[in-house]
Amino acid sequence: MTAVSPRKSRRARTEVTWPLGPERPESWPDGDWIVRQIPGAATTKAYRCPGCDQEIPPGTAHVVAWPAEAPGVEMRRHWHRACWERRLSRRPGPGKRG
Repeated sequence: MTAVSPRKSRRARTEVTWPLGPERPESWPDGDWIVRQIPGAATTKAYRCPGCDQEIPPGTAHVVAWPAEAPGVEMRRHWHRACWERRLSRRPGPGKRG
């Protein structure tokens, strides 16, 4: 009988990856956007929300949004879900001061 090395008998360790939400188009008064829901389990680093300027810590569910006409990674922004949904009500309109 041949001895099996402990290294060979161990299962290969694989990193668990969490599925990201599907990309979906959204039309808002400020333009057309592509939005993706990110589950908390899929986040491994912190991001800065442009809506509230607060950190989105690792492990926090949030959304990633980018202009539909600018598909590049450079334009993607990570938002708290609530900040994304109320961003237009917090932004002063033309001729108004915030």
